[in-house]
Amino acid sequence: MLDEQQIRDLVAAHGSAVNEGRPIKQLIADGEIPRLSGCTVLEGKVSDSVFGDNLKTASGKSIRLMFRNNRISTHDVNRGAIPFKDQVLAFNHDHMLQLVKPVLGSSQFEIESLAPSSTVIPAENLKLIQLENVLRLYMAESSTSTSLYQHWISAKEKGGSTMNYAGHEVALGDLKSNGVLPYLMDTPSTKEAVDRTIDAAYLIEQEICSSDQYAHIRNSSLMAFGMVSQYLKQRCMVLVDTKTEHGINADGEIVAADELYTMDSSRFWRIDEEGELLTREGKPVSFSKEFARGMVKEKGQQFSEEQANEIAVRYIEGLQHLTSAAFTPDLRPREERIIQSTELILDSLL
Repeated sequence: MLDEQQIRDLVAAHGSAVNEGRPIKQLIADGEIPRLSGCTVLEGKVSDSVFGDNLKTASGKSIRLMFRNNRISTHDVNRGAIPFKDQVLAFNHDHMLQLVKPVLGSSQFEIESLAPSSTVIPAENLKLIQLENVLRLYMAESSTSTSLYQHWISAKEKGGSTMNYAGHEVALGDLKSNGVLPYLMDTPSTKEAVDRTIDAAYLIEQEICSSDQYAHIRNSSLMAFGMVSQYLKQRCMVLVDTKTEHGINADGEIVAADELYTMDSSRFWRIDEEGELLTREGKPVSFSKEFARGMVKEKGQQFSEEQANEIAVRYIEGLQHLTSAAFTPDLRPREERIIQSTELILDSLL
């Protein structure tokens, strides 16, 4: 395991270099990956997707290649690049996927020799169900507008005694900041430019999904939440909340899409051997993107190099706690890593 000083030395020595390189859209435009010529490129907050009519497996399944990058987004704003973030979350996702795949399924294709640190993810191009499936066990302090915490603050200011949140009728007095909830809550949100927390009835009324589809997503996710929670307990951690995305594959099955149980999509808090939360300056010791959110003081703020490096240290420390394995970075130039991983995937699937 790398200790804190070794992590800081790694980030200081290689942080700038691992952020360098052309994005996948430019690599394709420059003819670096000829087999992706003519494909559609969708640039997302923290990953880019590539797909096209001719990008199909030998058996005819549509392929979506997802390219992780080092960008970090908070409050729906891109705040800049974090060294090693793409590799850390690739390791994080791959590790957790192995735990929950039997329950949630996966859109990913298995490629022999593709490293867990690969920032290129080969997946089936699903018919996405347009919701974010959010599960909460604690009411974490949060500055995001969709959070239970912000709704709780607003309801208290209005002087009420209860509130309805994503279809759950909750007594305000039963909740406390960073406290455990009365039960594990499913609190879906929309996938829009600015996400909104809604309830299952809205999803069905708007035909975003059917009642059977939501029941499948909800029930499988609750089971996976429990599995991950049991795993984390052995590492003196708790799963506070998480969000997953889902889609329908060519066989008509609902499977997980995008990342699972990463520090961007979930909150993990440290506990002691008795199960009590560990705190630092009165706040839970956390491994999640919330640490970066706390650095945002202005609406359009971009993280400085010092801030980006500090966030990188926290991501790497979190990964090691989650996996009980040392972080082993790939220090090859980013473009080389992307091109070689993509060619390996295409050789295997096409």
